[in-house]
Amino acid sequence: MAAMSRRLLRSLYTVGRFDSPSIACQSFHSSRDLYGHLCEDNLWTSGSSGLFKGGPSILANRWLSTSILTPDSGEGAFPSDLLSKKPVVTAERSIGLCQDLVIPVTNFHNEDKGFMVLAGDVFDVPIRKDIVHRVVLWQLAKRQQGTHSTKTISEVSGTGRKPWRQKGTGRARHGTLRGPQFRGGCVMHGPKPRSHAIKLNKKVRRLGLKIALTARAAEGKLLVFEDLEVPNHKTKNIVNYVKQMENSKKLLLVDGDPINEKLKLATQNLHYVNVLPSIGLNVYSILLHDTLVMSRDAVNKIVERMHTPINR
Repeated sequence: MAAMSRRLLRSLYTVGRFDSPSIACQSFHSSRDLYGHLCEDNLWTSGSSGLFKGGPSILANRWLSTSILTPDSGEGAFPSDLLSKKPVVTAERSIGLCQDLVIPVTNFHNEDKGFMVLAGDVFDVPIRKDIVHRVVLWQLAKRQQGTHSTKTISEVSGTGRKPWRQKGTGRARHGTLRGPQFRGGCVMHGPKPRSHAIKLNKKVRRLGLKIALTARAAEGKLLVFEDLEVPNHKTKNIVNYVKQMENSKKLLLVDGDPINEKLKLATQNLHYVNVLPSIGLNVYSILLHDTLVMSRDAVNKIVERMHTPINR
């Protein structure tokens, strides 16, 4: 077996050294007869020009890749010690190519409900952390109430009388007791009620939501359910459903229609499960939860919203 392996490798090396197609074919046919390999004549006659287009190395690679042999095949035509025992690893899917995704649809009972195609321009866009950062800052700034307020010297209750005369007492001169240096006095340059919202273009906000959905889909943390119907309002049912999901610490449920009252009652006592309608889905909520569960209706409404032209 070792002698056969050396002779086979020597023949391959000889094929790789020839620059002429005819000489290479003759050498290959001679080595083929030695080891009992069968080669179709039309492969070398009709496709010889294409095979040799890339040079002698392409010839050897094409010959070795015409069939798939494994140590367990049992054919005996190829020495088992020359076969690679490493597992074949498929290339991972590239993110951000705007390709449509096919995702299985299930429910709380883990039943098969078919498949659903996710729009590539919504669930497969290039990841940009700077856009997500800008959207999160915009959300946190906009949700501030801005009701903070302090009193100026004119708003503080008290007399406007001079507390003591200007000179002769040995004390510091003052003109009012409502100043900021006195207890109960005013606050200088203090906050007043205002809006903390900052401006962010609509297309940037929309892009941030697409990026967040893409990130969850790429991580495998996006689940699509047929619906979010629960049999009753018992919290233990939701707890059991969450336990069945692997590596899910915080769950965000998104439904298309107004939230079902049973689902709302079943999740209101769970701090790690939150429910939102599709119109309220936002970047910050997606980032706070490691698993995103959307109903089929919610996915359709989100895609429709993302495809709606922006009003200028």
